[in-house]
This record gives sequence, structure tokens and C-alpha cells, in this order.
Amino acid sequence: MVRQRLPVIVGFGGVNAAGRASNHHAFARTTFSAQSSAAQGRTLESLATLMGLASGVENEAYILDHTLVRRIEKSHFDVDGVRWNQRLPTHSNGQPVNFDLERKYMPDDIPAQWVVEGTSVTHVNVRITGEQEFLLPTHREFEIKAAGQLPTGFDPGKLYPSRNHPRGLQMTVFAASDALGSLGIDWSLVSDYVPVDQISVYAGSAMGQLDGAGAGGMIKSRYNGQRVTSKHCPLSFAEMPADFINAYVLGSLGATGASLGACASFLYNLRHGIDDIRSGRARVAFVGSAEAPITPEVMEGYAAMGALATVKGLRKLDGLHAGETPDLQRACRPFAENCGFTIAESAQMVVLFDDELAMGLGATVYGAATDVFVNADGHKKSISGPGVGNYITMAKALAAIRGIVGEKGIRRGGLAQAHGTGTPQNRVTESKILSRSAAAFGIEDWPVVAPKCFLGHSIGSAAGDQINNTLGIWEQGILPGIITIDKIADDVSQQCLSFSRAHRECDPQDQQYAVINSKGFGGNNATATLLSPAVTRRMLRARYSDREWVAWQRANEAVLERQQAYDDEMIAGTIDPVYRFDNGVLGDEDVELDAQYVSVGGQRVKLDAESPFADMKFD
Repeated sequence: MVRQRLPVIVGFGGVNAAGRASNHHAFARTTFSAQSSAAQGRTLESLATLMGLASGVENEAYILDHTLVRRIEKSHFDVDGVRWNQRLPTHSNGQPVNFDLERKYMPDDIPAQWVVEGTSVTHVNVRITGEQEFLLPTHREFEIKAAGQLPTGFDPGKLYPSRNHPRGLQMTVFAASDALGSLGIDWSLVSDYVPVDQISVYAGSAMGQLDGAGAGGMIKSRYNGQRVTSKHCPLSFAEMPADFINAYVLGSLGATGASLGACASFLYNLRHGIDDIRSGRARVAFVGSAEAPITPEVMEGYAAMGALATVKGLRKLDGLHAGETPDLQRACRPFAENCGFTIAESAQMVVLFDDELAMGLGATVYGAATDVFVNADGHKKSISGPGVGNYITMAKALAAIRGIVGEKGIRRGGLAQAHGTGTPQNRVTESKILSRSAAAFGIEDWPVVAPKCFLGHSIGSAAGDQINNTLGIWEQGILPGIITIDKIADDVSQQCLSFSRAHRECDPQDQQYAVINSKGFGGNNATATLLSPAVTRRMLRARYSDREWVAWQRANEAVLERQQAYDDEMIAGTIDPVYRFDNGVLGDEDVELDAQYVSVGGQRVKLDAESPFADMKFD
């Protein structure tokens, strides 16, 4: 059997509605009530720094109310008065419509029914006979009022020269920088250790950059009488998070790209990173996603599908009367009586090393990412409707886990990170898939975790939120409950599954694996397999000698110290995101090339590829 490299998780970072991902701060916010008083205090201080508050403990109530899923804040848009253009058809009814207008506002192409007379150097009089349609700027109440927003007061664009970047790219810079800091290893050391073409970056946004600084502004400009800027188009592409990481954070020359699969996009990119490391194409993989969909235009689209939880729907669930306000912090209710998902923003990054590199640099081992299985749904009745492809991805994932930890291992110490969107269809279909899969593999009381109840649904970044949550479980021994629900719905399959409304304790040393499940519009299904730190370390001990293991432990002591120092500085607010604009740019003069090597900036890339089709040689 060919020995493959093991993709080890050595760093992670990001930001979502629970705060900063690194050092498990976001996880600690979602499980705040189960944390020790000391851990609660540190979580509050971390959030206070993000939110621009002087003290976390003194502002505990404010911080808890202004994180996780909650009422959409005016920094995004006013849900009680969203800007709108009302169609206003008019008819002169025998008398002309008459008004004065500044010449600079006159259209280039004057409509045939207009009669225009100059009244001064600067103004004209317009008379319209017949029909004319106007668009009247107005406001209307938005039916969706909850979202998973970044902590109140946190503006990633103010932390570096963001130059009108779309919000998703601002979040990307923060998330990638956070992941770098979480390594506890200077990136220059990694770059010196790893050939320049063996660092991969796979990151994107399922929907691209759709706010006013990206595609949203580009599309709306003409209709709002504004000009399209030179940045609207190029910064709107869905793969731009990877491009930003390469160009402004890492300076990477390795493989790059973004694989899109709607809500499964993060796992699509993780699959590329895993494949690169297992095949030996790369020794480092930066994997991530950034999504900033809290705009009225995007949310209106999902609302038109009936996909989002509305105030009216929440009132009906809670037996409230018209005019009564439901608890918007409980808008997302996975596997319970529910009425739609809650949209969210998030940027998440995971750093993978191959096992040899992790051992050599003393990297902290958070677990291992071994496989991602992707299958479509086949023929469908509707593009957004559920299908059967997720049965295949889930079965393959559990079979892959069984192949590593064995029959006993798969039946204990595992958990299912459910997609758990909070929609009526999801609760039925996903619970049935999880239940039948568990039964097929002899798993009883399989813990099901649904972090969207805290964070909302961040579309392409959703699986990144789930992975972040999983790493927190393995570090802190807390299984998050689905705290926003009253009870599991009657139509949810519960055989072989274990749901809980309350947080539960677990022993990190007994944890074996997690499956990360993700389902996307169009029939995009992906399920990832992660191995716990305990299992990953046992595998590494089997591969490396006692001398190598002791060397890793000694090197890791310094890494742990640097990780703690990074966290302390982040809480103190003394570290800015890494953003290297116009820094170390290489040109033609920095490249040397012959038939055996290409040298870029002094770093050599071998050109020694052999034919993979050697058995098909011909004369």
C-alpha cells in the first residue's frame, strides 16, 4: 500500500456572529453558559476588543445581546424602512403634467411625449401629455428581521487600508490573518521550509461579493443614476477571497482557486486541499470561505423562495398576535417546528500541513481532515428541493472513518455536525439521512450538533462554522445544545440519534471523529471526515519514532507559547491584520528558467515530472 501524507489541521481563524474563531473564542461564545467563570471572562474581553468596548466583564449583558443571531442592525440596513423604488404610472388626464427641472438632470434621450422649454440658463420647464412612468424613492418594512451578524461595532475594513473593498473581502483579510496568527509559527519559516509551488490556497464565496462595493453596486449603479467604479467588477468575483489571500496576505505562488457548490462550497474547497496534501502536490493548504449576504437584495431573493424565517412565521410558531415581537435571537430552530433559515455572514479559514511538516515544525495538532465526499442529487423535481445524493456522501464518509478507527471506533466517540438549517424540509430529510446512516453502521445515540441555531446560515462559509465548532468541542469537552428550540419536531427521525437542547459534557480523549454535513441548492451534497486530536496523535505515534515524537513535543512547547502570546495580543487589540499591498511584487527580472528548474524570487521549482502513463509508451 502506498503511504499517503496525512492532512493535519494546524491552524484556524475567522470571524462570525460569535466573534473571533482562533483559540476557540467563537465556540466559547456559543457555549457561554457552560464555560467556567474564567473562560467567560476571557471570551467577553475578546469580544469587547472586536466591538470597541473598554471592558468585557462590565459590558457582559450588552455583548451577549449584540452577538450571535439577533435583530438586523442599521449598520447593515433598516429593516423597518428599506429603501425601495415604487413604480408610479401617471396619466395627464387632459391636463399636462408640468414641472421645472435643472438642465443637468435632463435625459440625453428626451421622450417623445415631453415638451421642453427653457426658462433660464440653468432650468427648463417640462410638460408631459399622455402616460409617463416614474420610479418614486420610498421605504417599506422588511419581512425578515433577524440575521447572524458580526458582533456589533466590529468593522473589519477599519483595521487595514481597505480601499472600498467589499465586506466579504474585508472579512477574508481578517480571517486569513487570524489563521496565520493561530499557527504559532512564523510564516517566513514555513515559506523557507516548503517549496514555493507546494502551498495551495482554495477559498471563495458561494455568491460572490454582492454588496454595494462589489457586484451589487455594479448592477445597481445605472438604475440609481450613479457611475460604475473601476473596482465594482473585478472585486465581485467568487474566487476573490483566494486571490486576496495570495496577493495581500501570504504572497503565495502555489495552486489556487475556488470550487463552488452553494452551501457546500467550503467543503468543496476543503476537498481540494486534502487531495493536494494526500497526493503530495502540496505540503500546506489554506482553505476557506467568506460570505457577506446580509443585504436587502440578497435576502429578498431567498425570501421570495420562502426559504427565510419571517416575523410572521415566527409569530405563528410562538402563538403571538399581530404586532407582538418574537424573540429574534431564537429565529433559527434546527430540527424543531420552524419556518425557515436565518441568513448570516462569516469568514472561516483552516490551515492544513502534511504530517511530516507538522512534526518537523512542532505544529499544534487540532485534528486531521482525511476526506470530503461530494455527490449530486440526480434528477430533481425542483432545483432547491432535497434529493438522495446526501445518502451517498454520508455513507462514504462513515465507511472511510470505519476504515481508519475500526468498527468499535465508529460506534463510540463520534459526532454528526448537521447542516441543520432550520427549515421544515431540512429537519425531515437530513434527520432521516443521519438516522438511517447511523443505523446502517451500528451507531447508537449519535450526538447531533447544529451550530446554525447560534450563528445562522452563512451559505458558502457554513461548513467552516461547523468545523470551527467541532474543534472547540474536541478542545473544551462541550457538546453544544440546540438551545433555541422547545422540543424536537414530531416529524424528525430520532432513531440512533441523540439530540439535546442543553449543552452536554464529553471527554475529549474519548472523541474519535466527526462528520461535517453540508447540503447546497441545486443538489450539491458534501460530507467531510475529521479525526479528533486524540486519534490523530495516536496515528502520528504509529508513524514516527520515539525520538521524533519527543522532538515534536519540544518544538511544540515554543509554538504553544507563541499561540498564547498571539491570543493575548489580539485581546489587547495590539495586532492589525496582515495586509501587504504592493509589497514584494515580482517581475520578469525575478524569474530564471531552464528545462530543469524555474526560479522565482530565488526560490527554485523543479521541473522533473515523469509521465504518469509510462505503461503506454510508444516509439
